[in-house]
Amino acid sequence: MHNHREMARARAADVNPQSQSACPSLTAGGGLTRRRLRVLLINPRFPESFWSFRWAVSEVLPKHRALNPPLGLATLAALSPAHWEVRIVDENVESIPLDPDADIIGICGMAVQFPRQRELFRYYRKRGYYVVAGGSYSSLCPEAYEGLVDTVVVGEAEYIWPQFCCDYEQRKALSLYRETGVVDLNDSPTPRFDLLKLETYRAVSVQFSRGCPFRCEFCDIIVMFGRRPRTKRAQQVGLELDRLRSLGVRNVFFVDDNLIGNRPRAKELLRFLIDYQDRHQFRFEFGTEVSLNLAEDQELLKLFSAANFGWVFIGIESPDEDSLKETKKTQNTGRDILHTLQRIYQHGIDVLGGFIIGFDNDTLDTFSRQHTFIRASGVQVAMVGLLKALPKTPLYERLRSEGRLIDQAEHGDNTGLGTNFLPKRMDYEGMLGAYKRLYHQLVSNRGIADRIRNKLIHLRRPVANDGYSMRQRLSILMKFGVRGLMAGGPGRWYHFWRTLCRHRPVTWPLAVSDWIAGLAMRDFVQRNFPSDLAYQHRLAKAASDCIRRRAARLRDGIAEVTLTPVETGAHLVLRLTGTVDRRFLSGTTRRLRSLLRRSTATLTLCIDELGATKRIYVSNSLRRLARYGDRISINVGEALRPALAIDSSVFHLVLDESR
Repeated sequence: MHNHREMARARAADVNPQSQSACPSLTAGGGLTRRRLRVLLINPRFPESFWSFRWAVSEVLPKHRALNPPLGLATLAALSPAHWEVRIVDENVESIPLDPDADIIGICGMAVQFPRQRELFRYYRKRGYYVVAGGSYSSLCPEAYEGLVDTVVVGEAEYIWPQFCCDYEQRKALSLYRETGVVDLNDSPTPRFDLLKLETYRAVSVQFSRGCPFRCEFCDIIVMFGRRPRTKRAQQVGLELDRLRSLGVRNVFFVDDNLIGNRPRAKELLRFLIDYQDRHQFRFEFGTEVSLNLAEDQELLKLFSAANFGWVFIGIESPDEDSLKETKKTQNTGRDILHTLQRIYQHGIDVLGGFIIGFDNDTLDTFSRQHTFIRASGVQVAMVGLLKALPKTPLYERLRSEGRLIDQAEHGDNTGLGTNFLPKRMDYEGMLGAYKRLYHQLVSNRGIADRIRNKLIHLRRPVANDGYSMRQRLSILMKFGVRGLMAGGPGRWYHFWRTLCRHRPVTWPLAVSDWIAGLAMRDFVQRNFPSDLAYQHRLAKAASDCIRRRAARLRDGIAEVTLTPVETGAHLVLRLTGTVDRRFLSGTTRRLRSLLRRSTATLTLCIDELGATKRIYVSNSLRRLARYGDRISINVGEALRPALAIDSSVFHLVLDESR
């Protein structure tokens, strides 16, 4: 063997679960048999973030619970031995089983999911299950899983997961499996899409390539996948599309971190997709992530449009060239970024953009420059994040050497109110205040409308066609009209009309889609970046005082209320011990719903016991609070969990019994 690829292929052939050499198990008598093992793969619930689009998913879009399914778990299922029984549970769309019929429980996770991932590890391992950790965070920080799991899988899974399966069947599984070679994506199987609840997602994920040729200082992609993009054959992608087509899927998201990292291979794929759509007379709606140099290649732009890519996500980061040079984002330098985006619009392709503030070159004035640029660019889905240093990245190592990292600071969510290092040219609190003001400007009615108008001047013939039926479109339009447009009052009506007038009707569906996205962002910002904390505290105190008065009238039961101010408003803890009557629960639920609707408050409901309280009353109360479930944690005694049947995809079901 002369290189890593040849070694990897040979190793894959040895452990390929679909081949005749799939690992058997020895019986006591020395014969060979296959053990029918049951595997449960879990994608932990994400905390709400910019990308949740919670308002759009819950209030407007039909049937959907989340944007994208866990492609990694579907691939892992395809890599498992054919005689194993595999089940996938995505906690973002369905509740986790508390007592599953499984031999192995595998739990994936990104950095932002790690707190929930850790909670699940402890819960299942305590109950005797064999627990395996995988995903991007375990690949970056395997040391974080020490003592939490039985096995950690580090790196891409195509070769090491079959090896784990083989070892487990022979009862000699290791505590760590690390991919040290280079995975040939030709060896990656068609994911088990059939194990996913596809109808609950806005789009289904596929992958063509891994790796990125650029060297952005803050990015962990090149740490995990390298700088030489590897790709699948176009025919492999065709097999995956065949499967999705048979399942009735139309919206497809290529999750590649940069689909055009290998530009010649990307063009081959796009030509294949154009032919595929024509050959099957089936129109998939595509979206993906690319780098800004897409606009330099006219042939590439035409291929994207012809292949039916309605949108692309681009890491724009900053209009300030000095900041781009500082972070080694050289692919965005030496060009007029605004003109570059307009060139992409002219081909009918919408742009979603990532922006970052917090580079060493940035000052508080950077926020106003970002606002001016985003408004002029027309980027509606503008993810503006404070720079965070991700573990193992060059940025993290540099800031650590400079002594600027903040101990114990969270680093998983780059759309949260905070960062994990000390900025160089800004006061930390001043930076947070400016960040909040920027987002409130962007999600104002005028801010949403201005961006749509500035985009539609150039995007006159959108490629995008949402893939919904006429009946679904009418339903979306009606819900948006009632829950989004009319609810905003005359000011919103005026700005909505501004986005339609002087633009051709062919652009109106995109305008409505942008309004839905903008209002989803507005909902997220208002609940997570409140502008008047004093008002939030007053609302929470009034609610807690009212509940205390109600509790004082209980004869046998005990209800305790604790109120704690937090940076996003206030947090209430309501603990029920003993018997509480229907009248108390009904009145308390009404007050909590009012508080959650009018404020950014969060709630923890602790139920130690119910006594004679009818469980149906508690269940009814939870149903009435479900609309705000992303802000509600429920801590229930283990004996009560089966009876209450709490949906962990709606509420945060606390499983850490020490809490």
